[in-house]
Amino acid sequence: MRYFVEVGDEAFDVEVDGDRVLVDGEAVEVTLFRGPSSKVGSLRVGHRSHALLEARRKGDERILHLDGEVFRVNLVDERTHFVREMTGGASGSAGPKPLKAPMPGLVVKVEVEAGEAVLPGQGLVIVEAMKMENELTAEVEGVVAHVLVEAGQTVEKDQILLDFEAPHAAAEEGP
Repeated sequence: MRYFVEVGDEAFDVEVDGDRVLVDGEAVEVTLFRGPSSKVGSLRVGHRSHALLEARRKGDERILHLDGEVFRVNLVDERTHFVREMTGGASGSAGPKPLKAPMPGLVVKVEVEAGEAVLPGQGLVIVEAMKMENELTAEVEGVVAHVLVEAGQTVEKDQILLDFEAPHAAAEEGP
């Protein structure tokens, strides 16, 4: 199976055929060990082992913690890559995506208001799930169009919490 992988500004062509892995045409010795939870494991590259945690998966993007360092990895299989190239869908979305609850839980705090501009990494909503507070943050720059939840409200997985609009769209509307 062939994959197109982006890590930051770098792109890699990865081919996996059983135990054989080629990265940009070069053979690499790679072994992935997964724990009972498929999100935690160990990745061995050559003779070096790394602690691996898949923190979040959203579409093609994965947030990986490798030896404590955080990486945003975009992973697309060959078929999806081909279809996107043929249909012009290779580029990102036209604007910020709505913020969805990653799991069922209780909204502890809403940190933004409608009309507020947000930056990548900025805290938006805190949701408590399984006795842990999880701060959900902005992935891209945008403007909060609608706040659809309030503190004390229970939410379901994939429920939309906030809607956004692109920063330029909000500026164009004006008063």
